[in-house]
Amino acid sequence: MGVIPCLWFDGQAQAAAELYTSLFPESGILAINHYPGQEADPPLPGTHRPAASVLTVHFRLEGSHYLALNGGPQFPNTPACSLVGYCDNQLELDKRWQALSEGGRADQCGWLQDRFGLSWQLVPRQLPQWLSGDPAASARVFGALMRMGRLDIATLQRAYEGNA
Repeated sequence: MGVIPCLWFDGQAQAAAELYTSLFPESGILAINHYPGQEADPPLPGTHRPAASVLTVHFRLEGSHYLALNGGPQFPNTPACSLVGYCDNQLELDKRWQALSEGGRADQCGWLQDRFGLSWQLVPRQLPQWLSGDPAASARVFGALMRMGRLDIATLQRAYEGNA
């Protein structure tokens, strides 16, 4: 399998993985591991997690593997690490934006923070192409993008083509 990112949660790893895998094709939960012990046991020393509760969830999003860890409140997520979700059309982008921003916070330039504290960038699949190559077209796309919250693919396309 190689190297995969580990995403830190405070008791919400399974709920987060279930939401994420519901929004992207070629996705699914691969394994759920639990803290050792029985449900009736006291919390494990140093963890504040109940015995037998979910420890990790191994899941796949569009073919890429991730590990979600219920590590506790010590290390909250920040926008310094985000997931980029490429979208093929506006309907797909809007559906994902709605689901991921519910209970979270919408930000600028296609960024949002979901209810679990994880930051996302939902962008059109064409964005890397639009931001490379012709400097004038890239500048127009970048300027349009900087004025948006949820991205509007048609507006970015027009900016790329010089028809803004």
